[in-house]
Amino acid sequence: MQLLNYLTMNATPKRPKQATEVRQASLVEAALQLAAQRSPADITTGDLAQAVGITQGAVFRHFSSKEAVWLAALDWASDTLMARLQAAATPLVTLERPEPNVLAALQNVFLEHVNFVIAHPGVPRIIFQELQHTEDTPLKARVRGLMQQYRALLMGLLAQAEKQHSLAPGTDLQSAAVLFMGSVQGLVMQSLLSGQVHAMAAQAPGVFSIYLRGLTLKETP
Repeated sequence: MQLLNYLTMNATPKRPKQATEVRQASLVEAALQLAAQRSPADITTGDLAQAVGITQGAVFRHFSSKEAVWLAALDWASDTLMARLQAAATPLVTLERPEPNVLAALQNVFLEHVNFVIAHPGVPRIIFQELQHTEDTPLKARVRGLMQQYRALLMGLLAQAEKQHSLAPGTDLQSAAVLFMGSVQGLVMQSLLSGQVHAMAAQAPGVFSIYLRGLTLKETP
């Protein structure tokens, strides 16, 4: 989903003309691109203005504060990521296997999340930066909301897999969901530390294979 389309669809009737939507989308895109290159804490409204080609004062005609830009960026990231994960989660059905292949859907979700981070490395940088703060913030609330949606998606898939007897007997579904998300987050953290985000594409299948082995005693869906 393009940023402009996202912001336009989520516009309220009172929001100004389309030119504002275009400028907001440009500022959010600039924020994500800059966050992929350096710490979000170091990015100023002046940096955003320079990246878009407007004055610093003009930034505040479209967003009330820098935090509002980050909130818009997280809203876009949350909606876009969840839409991609939900599409990936659709259980696969083939002529050879008429029963939905829920384990393959889990793998698709895992790999789709990795692909999203590779395409938008600024998103996890924004999230990790915000989680360092001890106080509660609107940004943290957005992250919690995303995690809740993500966990619900995983729990639905795991419950389906359990009904199909695809999981090892006695599998703790809550723990399985936590381990799934933790495995993705571990890959993301290591890639950001090494500066080799694209390396996740090669590493992700092996990591998921180990995860799946723990759930099913099998190596592939």
